[in-house]
Amino acid sequence: MKISDVCNKISPVLQALWCAVLYFIIEAISRHSIAEAWQYMTGKPLVFAYNTAFIFTTMLIVYLFHRRFFWRVLVSAFWLFLGLVNGILLMNRVTPFTGPDLHMLTDGLSIMQKYLPAYGVILGCILIGLVLIGLLILFIKGPKYKKKIRYRYVIPLILAGIVAFGGITQLALEKRILSNYFGNIAFAYEDYGYPYCLATTIFNTGIKSPRDYSESEIKRIEKTEENLPATKEDKKPNILFLQLESFFDPTLVNYLDISEDPIPTFRKLMKNYSSGYYKVPSVGAGTANTEFETITGMSLHYFGPGEYPYKSILKETTCESAPYVLKNLGYSTHAVHNNEANFYGRRTIFPNLGFDTFTSEEYMAGENLKNPLGWVKDSVLTDEIVKCLDSTEEPDYVYTISVQGHGDYPDEPILEDPQITVSGAPTEELNCKWEYYVNEIHEMDNFVKDLVDTLADYPEDVVLVMYGDHLPTMGLTVEDLKNKYLFQTEYVIWDNMGLQKKNENLASYQIAAEVMDRVGIHDGTIFRYHQARRNTKNYQVDLETLQYDLLYGDRYAYQGENPFQRTKMRMGLYDATLDSIRFVSDSDYTYYIQGTNFTPSSQVKLNGEWYDTVYVSPTTLVITGTEMKDFDRLSVVQRSNSSTRKALSKSYDRAVYALYDKNPWKLEKEE
Repeated sequence: MKISDVCNKISPVLQALWCAVLYFIIEAISRHSIAEAWQYMTGKPLVFAYNTAFIFTTMLIVYLFHRRFFWRVLVSAFWLFLGLVNGILLMNRVTPFTGPDLHMLTDGLSIMQKYLPAYGVILGCILIGLVLIGLLILFIKGPKYKKKIRYRYVIPLILAGIVAFGGITQLALEKRILSNYFGNIAFAYEDYGYPYCLATTIFNTGIKSPRDYSESEIKRIEKTEENLPATKEDKKPNILFLQLESFFDPTLVNYLDISEDPIPTFRKLMKNYSSGYYKVPSVGAGTANTEFETITGMSLHYFGPGEYPYKSILKETTCESAPYVLKNLGYSTHAVHNNEANFYGRRTIFPNLGFDTFTSEEYMAGENLKNPLGWVKDSVLTDEIVKCLDSTEEPDYVYTISVQGHGDYPDEPILEDPQITVSGAPTEELNCKWEYYVNEIHEMDNFVKDLVDTLADYPEDVVLVMYGDHLPTMGLTVEDLKNKYLFQTEYVIWDNMGLQKKNENLASYQIAAEVMDRVGIHDGTIFRYHQARRNTKNYQVDLETLQYDLLYGDRYAYQGENPFQRTKMRMGLYDATLDSIRFVSDSDYTYYIQGTNFTPSSQVKLNGEWYDTVYVSPTTLVITGTEMKDFDRLSVVQRSNSSTRKALSKSYDRAVYALYDKNPWKLEKEE
């Protein structure tokens, strides 16, 4: 008997073994370590076996073709390609490759340029070309299964295999070998495997239709809110939210020995103002999801595992939110973030949440100080928040997102003379991470003091909500924490109005409704629901139904129509303007460009071409090296430097001007 005949008889066994080897390779690529892949395989054999079965199930299609070897290679190449994509992404960011990232695969060259150096793009293109040529040769000259394929047996067996895998999936979920809720998507990929998590983020998205969903059910839910009072029209304070990156109380970590209290201001505020624990939807990452819950009042628990609404439903539609509700009451709505505007796609998403303005790092004047990891320090935010308050006569809603506490924290000392020292962690590397982190949040605490002191003297009523968006990425476990809960930070509601102190624990999707209730605002479908139904029977069940109706259903709560129109959000509070151009030097053609509201991100475009621009001050830019001529077109643009990730630059055009009469400092605005 020939070897090929033996292999054909035991091909399912050989195919299963190959799938196990292939999956091991994929995990080694994703984890950037063969040793970690081995630890995962031996430490979680059932999860490893499940993901191997997943790949094996996708490879069952080979039995429908005579060219089985070619199809095995093709399916294997597909999985290997997904593994390589994930491995490359994880070299440049924390979040693994997920379903929402799939749209980027349609622009393969762009994604390669985004995450690979120039030589990597060239090598990648060459490799893809060689693989395609190899597959073509294999299809033409590769071995073939010569016997007749008995489809009446093969097809039912393949279907039976698919059904059996579905049953295994359900059993694994019931036995908690797998999970369908991801608090931290990066940790989930490490715990449950790349194939399962990728498939889950692709197919399990959005909110599923509740069994009893109907117009009458929505009306019943709305009737439970009828006892709420009407909104007070006489007093509308400014409402500020401050989301502090990775901010929490490190003294809650059992094993840490910290030389002094790193957050004395925040602790004092919690003692004197309304405060408590703050339940968040993620651990170690997922800032945008805590942000989504806080702005919209919707719980992430009912969405797909690891889903980011910013990357899914909010790219398609507007959504009820605190900005929209408060705009209807006469508020102006602002977002502030000391990082680039494109981070988490905020520049595209915030107009669907009702923001009027968005001041990102690109629109912040002055040379902003950065921490050792390159994140802009939070101290810049005080002035930006006050500018928002001063920019309008109306009451303001300002949602501020800080970034200073962002990881990945260094595992070796990089602070020359740290004010606070830390010890007690299991390893010296972890001590270094904690010491860096603790000193950063100490600076953030100083920023909180400066902000509160500034707002205490502000001539208008202000309510300021401050909280941490999630725990830092430190590999914490429940046993490490005094409060025994990973999905929890702390919050405080400061005010200059004399609001009564109230201590209670809140979820991030409840906080906006609570603040509105405290100041007499009872508007908005989702916020009224929280005010009326929190801590009542079937609160979570009805909340899921209501969220489905508002985002995915027939919108019975809105009489069948979406009442929220995408806002014409402006970037920054004020436009950059060009006032004059001063010619300085014949030898190198140096020009001083005079105007207003320039920032370090302001760059000059001349006739559509970027020019190296020196930022001097908010009123002066300098360009050198080219002679301006009649009718040259010049614009000042706020350009993202993508400092937080390797990304293609984005630009936001401002005024465009033309030059006339050989007089480069005489400008006429082009309409």
